[in-house]
Amino acid sequence: MRLLIVLCLALLCSPASAREFAIDHLEPANWWIGMKHDRVELMVHGPGIGALTPRLSHPGVTVAAVEKGENPNYLFVTLAIAPDAKPGAFDIEFLDGAKLALRHPWRVDAREAGSAQRRGFDASDAIYLITPDRFANADPRNDSAPDMTEHANRGDSNGRHGGDIAGIRRHLDYIAGMGFTQLWSTPLLENNQPGYSYHGYAITDLYRTDPRMGSNEDYRALSKEARARGIGLVMDIVLNHIGSKHWWMADPPAADWFNHPGTYVETNHRRTTVQDPHAAPADRALFTDGWFVKAMPDLNQRNPHLARYLIQNTLWWIEYAGLSGIREDTFGYADTDFLGAWAKAVLDEYPDFAMVGEEWSPNPAIVAHWQRGKVNPGGHVPYMPSMMDFPLHIALRTALMQPEGWDYGFVGLYEMLANDFVYPDPGRLVVFAENHDTPRALAHFDGDIALWKMAMAYIATVRGTPQFYYGSEVLLRGPKERNDGLLRADMPGGWAGDAGDAFSGRGLTPEQRDAQQFVRALFTWRKRTPVLHGGKLQHFAPLDGVYVYFRYDGKDTVMVALNKNAEATALKLDRFADFIGKDSRAREALSGDPVALGDTLQLPAKSATILRID
Repeated sequence: MRLLIVLCLALLCSPASAREFAIDHLEPANWWIGMKHDRVELMVHGPGIGALTPRLSHPGVTVAAVEKGENPNYLFVTLAIAPDAKPGAFDIEFLDGAKLALRHPWRVDAREAGSAQRRGFDASDAIYLITPDRFANADPRNDSAPDMTEHANRGDSNGRHGGDIAGIRRHLDYIAGMGFTQLWSTPLLENNQPGYSYHGYAITDLYRTDPRMGSNEDYRALSKEARARGIGLVMDIVLNHIGSKHWWMADPPAADWFNHPGTYVETNHRRTTVQDPHAAPADRALFTDGWFVKAMPDLNQRNPHLARYLIQNTLWWIEYAGLSGIREDTFGYADTDFLGAWAKAVLDEYPDFAMVGEEWSPNPAIVAHWQRGKVNPGGHVPYMPSMMDFPLHIALRTALMQPEGWDYGFVGLYEMLANDFVYPDPGRLVVFAENHDTPRALAHFDGDIALWKMAMAYIATVRGTPQFYYGSEVLLRGPKERNDGLLRADMPGGWAGDAGDAFSGRGLTPEQRDAQQFVRALFTWRKRTPVLHGGKLQHFAPLDGVYVYFRYDGKDTVMVALNKNAEATALKLDRFADFIGKDSRAREALSGDPVALGDTLQLPAKSATILRID
């Protein structure tokens, strides 16, 4: 008995070096030489890891700082990377006192030539938005994954259907052939949630592509293959929240890593409180600090380690995947100061990069608050080059459905565009008729293809960068009331055995073929028409159900006439003498057919007439 007690005491009192250590996570796993962000903070996570001391030996890389986390299972290690550091792999060693406890591989890489000078998307581009789980399934073997909770069930509109990166890669030629030059996919990162994980916005690992979509290497290959076809890759970034099954939830790095930890407090969604000089502080705090939904815990970006983690994660994906842009989800819900610091850090590293934020408001003043160059009364300095133009999106859908009147119908769209004076750079906004969160335009227009074509013509010819939602070119409709699982329908032909195939045209109805050809012609023409990329815009007050505007640059002129009337309309041209003279000639923009110009121009019923004026 005495011997047993002595052995037990010896074990209890043994030095810390006898303890077992392991690293469960070390992020990021690499960095690049020559970045302006040349001091990278590693988050090291594992049982008792905070008791260890890191060291390394590699030319040009040094340990600049070490900070123990509030949680003893975390260590924050800052590495300084010199401009002349040697590319390659090495081990970071972790010491328990004087003894080596463990080692972990890390690496520094050389940057691709011209990486810092990459050009982001702008108004010369057109964005094709996809929900990847619903676009195409080229590898059924990864529809379900052994380490992922939710398995594929194509019969469930809210379940996973099996679309993957391989499916996107297979159809890049189709996307390019439709005239699109940028590809925005809703998030592809791991969403290991028990259900409703297909949409991608409840991320459970910020450095890992969801294995049901593919791998990080597959994503990088997608980017490279897209670039070879003249398509840039836009990544959907989420800064505001994570998924409730993220590994942080089981072992938070700090007590203030989340807002309202351990309890569910829902945001009030009152986005005006950020700028409202009369807003109650409690209302403003509830907007930014409340959770979006129960499955999406709200992150507290005021924690400096979390802020650095999120900034580095964004820079890592841009550099690793060769991105041309970022769409930032739920912009405004995150901490205001952090949003400015995050966007500035990205642009400091990539001055010509493109980022667009989602601020879902019908009020241009609310959206303009976040665009770079805006002078805000509250002192916030924004750095976002672009924002999603929700005000114009809402006005467009409303105008095309309302009857014409003195203060409704087209006049609402006309007056919304007149609000461009509140934006520092309205030409950088992203314009759209629909996206993955709205009922599809065709459903909104009650199946009226003529109105749908008018909406598509508008986003292709108004100022800004147009965004188009996959499947609309073959008239995917869905319900009129929002139902996410149904509006994000499977792309016809994306699955073996589909009756119709959007990619080959097999099995499409005549109406689908006509719509697809219209979109192809519209965006192919837009791609080769510089006046739509940077030309000025002048519009005329709507009159008798017709709304006319011109794009011009001193060299070329495009006229757009939207006729919402149910019958053909003779448009008098004398109002437009600044653009159409006695000797002017016109051609239909998409077909190239000549169009006679006299005192009037005949506009077909419910149509968008687009003319090249010479």
